[in-house]
Amino acid sequence: MDKETQKQIELGRELYENGEFEKAEPVLRGIIEKNPSFADILNMLGVIYHNRGEIGRAKEFFEKAYGTNPRYTDAALNLIVAFNDLGEYDKARDIFERIKSFSGTSKDEIEPYAKGRLANMHADLGQVYADLGIYEDSVQQYRSALELCPTFADLQTKMAQVMREAGKIDDAIDELNAVKAARPEYMPARLALGVAYFSRGDRASAREEWMSVLEDDPDNLAARMYQRMVDQVMAQEEAAAQGMPVEVDHLSSVPEPDKNGEEELEFTLDEDGMKKFQTDASEDGDSADEASADEASEDGGDGASEAEKEFFKQEEE
Repeated sequence: MDKETQKQIELGRELYENGEFEKAEPVLRGIIEKNPSFADILNMLGVIYHNRGEIGRAKEFFEKAYGTNPRYTDAALNLIVAFNDLGEYDKARDIFERIKSFSGTSKDEIEPYAKGRLANMHADLGQVYADLGIYEDSVQQYRSALELCPTFADLQTKMAQVMREAGKIDDAIDELNAVKAARPEYMPARLALGVAYFSRGDRASAREEWMSVLEDDPDNLAARMYQRMVDQVMAQEEAAAQGMPVEVDHLSSVPEPDKNGEEELEFTLDEDGMKKFQTDASEDGDSADEASADEASEDGGDGASEAEKEFFKQEEE
């Protein structure tokens, strides 16, 4: 579901729940014109028309809602009321007998908007578990979210990041490669894949992945930052292997401006190869994390995620 549709659904639902039926109707009808299978939206429109006394029109929308999801009890009950109002008692009795036999709803029968909300609730809980370091339960919540919405690339990417933090790096790489195959344009997954390779000690694959991102998106600041970092680490490792002294100096700054263009992010590498962020604070005091977040969008912005920004804390010994 695209963002605009989701916003319209939230607006229509809010107006409907507040009893502002006149304002809700055009919003809900606009949604149905693009997505005629949203059972709850069809049901809301039926209620609006029934409230106006347009029983026949209400019945049509209740029938559409019930036909879309026969286990949608609210729509079934509203359809029974409409049939009774129209004197179609046999039809009302038939629907009533059907709903008495319901034994629950399967995940496949949940309408799309509800699935999205449930998936995001699972994801929110998964993030809470991850923040507490309870990684196994976190991964399970993300899996539950993905069972509902298997095409949500951002949730699969977050689950992979939790796997990596839990030390299950190979599993994380498998998940991220799956996202990359399905959504190659979703850059956060490809950035995270490079992070996972680096965490496994595979510097070459990490660099290759970040360079691949830059080929497709030359202005991706996070990929450029990571590529420069891995080049520095590989140079240090090569120098150390040859017994040469390793000089540690900060790399030239990698600009990552916030939306006002006032923020610049730098990093250095110490002798242990640890990454340190240095931020020239902007006049309004935005943090480096906020500046990076402004660069990223939910659907594939080029900013690094919170997990990605800190992935070097314990990677290099």
